[in-house]
Amino acid sequence: MNLDLGKIRDEIDAVDENIVNEFQKRMKLCKDVATYKIENGKKVFDKQREEEKIKKVVDLADGEFNKKSVNELFSQIMSMSRKLQYQILTENGMSEKFDFKKIKDIKMEGKKVVYQGVPGAYSQQAMIKFFGEDIENFNVKTFKDAFVAVDEGRADYAVLPIENSTAGTINDVYDLLFSYDCYIVAETDVLVRHALLGTKDSTLEDIKVVYSHPQGLMQCNEYLEEHEDWQRIAKENTAGSAMKVMKENDKSHAAIASTMAAKIYGLKVLEENINRNNENTTRFVIVSRKRVFREDANKVLVSFETAHKTGSLYNILSHFIFNGINMTSIESRPIREKNWEYRFFVEAEGNILDEGMQNALIGIKNEASYLKVIGSY
Repeated sequence: MNLDLGKIRDEIDAVDENIVNEFQKRMKLCKDVATYKIENGKKVFDKQREEEKIKKVVDLADGEFNKKSVNELFSQIMSMSRKLQYQILTENGMSEKFDFKKIKDIKMEGKKVVYQGVPGAYSQQAMIKFFGEDIENFNVKTFKDAFVAVDEGRADYAVLPIENSTAGTINDVYDLLFSYDCYIVAETDVLVRHALLGTKDSTLEDIKVVYSHPQGLMQCNEYLEEHEDWQRIAKENTAGSAMKVMKENDKSHAAIASTMAAKIYGLKVLEENINRNNENTTRFVIVSRKRVFREDANKVLVSFETAHKTGSLYNILSHFIFNGINMTSIESRPIREKNWEYRFFVEAEGNILDEGMQNALIGIKNEASYLKVIGSY
């Protein structure tokens, strides 16, 4: 059998042209469907109708491969149809507002800020960088304590680490952002410069035990591997480790913390920049119990849950892709009450009032089993 590849391609081109023409006809009909739903107050996403429709077209196909392919094809067509309808809803002023209030800037006068850790912690440095040295503040032991302080109104803002460029995300903070009625209103970052701190009479040769936060130990792993005889002990935070060394006053004990912590606790800097990464940066978020966002906000963080089945995560993320929104991070956290199911956190570029962001959020709210907008900042 002699096949002519050029002729086959010409036939494919003709079929593709017909597909495009028929697709455009279908999308025009979808606009009519959207208009009807607007006029009659019906929801865009009709799960039962879509499942029945997909089953019907799959039954028209021959063979297992074609049936699977038609299932995938029409799932995508249905998804594009919904996105068009969400877009029309937005154009008709029926988009979700998500109860966030636009403000010009973050109010600082007369406000109180909480940070996790002890004086000298990187969280304190982040607080000073964002709010200034004169802001009224207090510190708490745990991330949860900081959220509780904001939730109960004892603090107006909390400063919390959310990501380190070397060690990755701080999972506990993500979990707490979901659990508490608190929202991100801004962010700042601190360049991490870890130092090895000892007592005034200590030398490197004296050190046998090193304390630090688990991430501090991880970030300085290369340096610590050069001192294999040193015992590493993880503590709740870096500055707290410095405080412990000060209280113990044992020259064989050292802490990995900042040089600021060395000054506060009267310790000796045995060696500086031991993390050996000049770009090592921790990103901090400013959390409030108020749903507000600055007019120049250019990021949105959402948390959502979706059905535990094939393609469900892709369908949710496709709302960002379709609307031309760049996702800067995707994190997953296990849902405690549901074994092997996960809650997702997506940070994306854009303002919550942007039309594309509104289209994406209304689509996700309608199709996810749960959605929380954690902030626009």
